[in-house]
Amino acid sequence: MSFQAGILNIGGFLAGHQIVSHVTGFATNFGSELSKGINAWGLLLVPVFFLLGSMVSGYFVDLRIKLKKKPKYYITFTLMFLLICSIWIMGFLGVFGPFGNYDEVTSHALLIILCFTCGLQNGTISTVSRSIVRTTHLTGVTTDLGLGIVRILYRNKLQDRIIDEGKANIMRMGIIFFFTLGAVVGGYLFSRFQYHGFLLPVLISGGLLWLMIYFQVIKAPKV
Repeated sequence: MSFQAGILNIGGFLAGHQIVSHVTGFATNFGSELSKGINAWGLLLVPVFFLLGSMVSGYFVDLRIKLKKKPKYYITFTLMFLLICSIWIMGFLGVFGPFGNYDEVTSHALLIILCFTCGLQNGTISTVSRSIVRTTHLTGVTTDLGLGIVRILYRNKLQDRIIDEGKANIMRMGIIFFFTLGAVVGGYLFSRFQYHGFLLPVLISGGLLWLMIYFQVIKAPKV
């Protein structure tokens, strides 16, 4: 999923000229544009949809876990799949305009859908990992990796106060690697195939959706 997030981020950047899941970046750009006398309120609206995506994930996954109910992962994965499909189809049909040509309305529309999708993904995986793993951005993961490396270096002094820190660091490095790999692969795909580059995350999210349906619906124990 970090690989998919890397693709979505580079796709949003090349098509809409904004980093998709970096809420801090949107706030920075908003301040910069506003200081130049440019109407930037539409730009500030985009990361709100990242929040809304996280809230939808919270309703179907986190809240149900807190209420001792079965989380409905298949719903959040269905939404992610449909949203990425819609981006691919609308891009192909020209709804967002020419790829890479910035237009305030169409670019913001594209970024809104991408932000909502990343919010869904991040919220779902955050809940599954008990707020340890973030897959759509690297700031927190890199910080945790830095802390984890120090804990490993001084594990003799910490003794049994660190548990599975080595495995956690491997996971963090994996997230950073696959996010970066997704950005590299996505950069090639979008540069060459433009909106058709979104077909790869469509296939990835479709495969993950099938796994969720298989294990949560088809193979679920009958009550």
